[in-house]
Amino acid sequence: MALDLEEQEKLEALKAWWKQYGHLVLLVVAAVALAVAGTQAWRYYQRTQALQASQLYDTLTRAVEAGDAKAMRDAGGALIESYPRTLYASMGALISARHSFDKGDLKNAKVQLQWVIERSRSEEFRDLARLRLAAVLLDEKAYDEALKVLEVKAAEAFTAQVAALKGDVLVAKNQAAQARAAYQFALDKADKRNSAFRDSVRMRLEALGG
Repeated sequence: MALDLEEQEKLEALKAWWKQYGHLVLLVVAAVALAVAGTQAWRYYQRTQALQASQLYDTLTRAVEAGDAKAMRDAGGALIESYPRTLYASMGALISARHSFDKGDLKNAKVQLQWVIERSRSEEFRDLARLRLAAVLLDEKAYDEALKVLEVKAAEAFTAQVAALKGDVLVAKNQAAQARAAYQFALDKADKRNSAFRDSVRMRLEALGG
């Protein structure tokens, strides 16, 4: 069926538009397709990384439970080296640090905790690692180093614990007045539902005559 004059004019206009802008449309379509493909590939990569890291983390926890030091070192090392951006790496380093501390290997415990502080993507894990590192330094009688670690502002959830540990370090340094202030601050900031923590801090404060 022959096109009428109006339809022919529309068709010619469309052909002219496509001739002028068609290459640009194709480029945009190709760019969008590449972006979608790239996003999907990145998501697949992240899922794969998380899955592999979770398997290594499971291996690590089972090795800790079994007391298999070699398997623990292998899994923990692989987590940190191959999947450092995953939360499993941070959790693995914290577990390894705790195991090393329990075994009296304070040097390795500090290395693991420092890695979490410097590399973890989780603010909560970084704060937890600082608390544990400061506790290790307190055990080593490195009081000034411990206080320096605790100087970094922590998230609200850790504020009371940081203050309480500062109090412990200050007690060890025979700075009773500063320790009392730290313990009182810890009590003021502590979650009222955490009665065990509050009772512990209150006992330490009362022992100083606070």
